This record gives sequence, C-alpha cells and structure tokens, in this order.
Amino acid sequence: MASQVRTARGFIDYSLDKRATLLNLFKGVVDACDADPYLMRAAKYHGEKAGRNCPVCKKDRLVEIRYIFGDQLGQFSGRIKTPEELIELEKEFGEFAVYIVEVCRDCSWNHLCTSFLLGDGRVRKPPRRQRTLEDEDFSGNLGS
Repeated sequence: MASQVRTARGFIDYSLDKRATLLNLFKGVVDACDADPYLMRAAKYHGEKAGRNCPVCKKDRLVEIRYIFGDQLGQFSGRIKTPEELIELEKEFGEFAVYIVEVCRDCSWNHLCTSFLLGDGRVRKPPRRQRTLEDEDFSGNLGS
C-alpha cells in the first residue's frame, strides 16, 4: 500500500504485536475477536478484501479499512478512505496519519496492521467546515 503513494513516511508495521496477540488468543489468555459493532459495520460497507485468510477462523472474509487522522484534515479526520483517495489526499494536505486495520467479517477478529504518515509536508489550515446531514435538525431545516 505505502509503495503506491509518494510521500509515505514513518511507516510502522504491527506484525510482531499481531503475532503476540494471536499466541495469547490461542492460549486462551485474551479474547481478540471482539470488534466493535461500528468497526464491523465499517468492514461490511467499506472494507476491501485483504487477499489473505483470517488468522483466527481461516475464512476468506478478512478485509482492510484505512482510517485517516490529522489536524489539517479538519472535519474529515477520522474518515475511511480507499487507496485511490489517499493518493489524491496526499497532494492536498501537509501531513496526516493513515491507520490500516484488518477485520474478519465472520469471527470479528480485528487488529491494527500498519500506520504511516502522508502529505506533502506543507503546513495548511484545516478546510472550512462544510455542512453535512448531521447539521440538520429533526424538522428538516438546517441547524444554526
């Protein structure tokens, strides 16, 4: 993934942590198949096939979700983006973090896979806040 974008830096691979978590899971020490309902919903509607089977249940229902966070993103921080959208965003923002989470849609396994920074390095102010459906009140009128 990081090789498709030009400005990736600060790359962290969480494979060793994943391995330790899986060992503890199989020993019965932890329960790592506990994905939050919101994460499961995100996996259902926004997850992209990971190309590998779930390390817990071995089924082909493992997906990856890419979350972005950063002060320069303004209200867009915390959103899910596709790899193609990341390529566009790295040209528009100075710096933001990308977190790739794997989720099994069958057994609810979830784990942070990688994180890295993207952006062209130029400091910018967050974009102006845009009205969204969340800004509407119950009467259908836009709130103040």
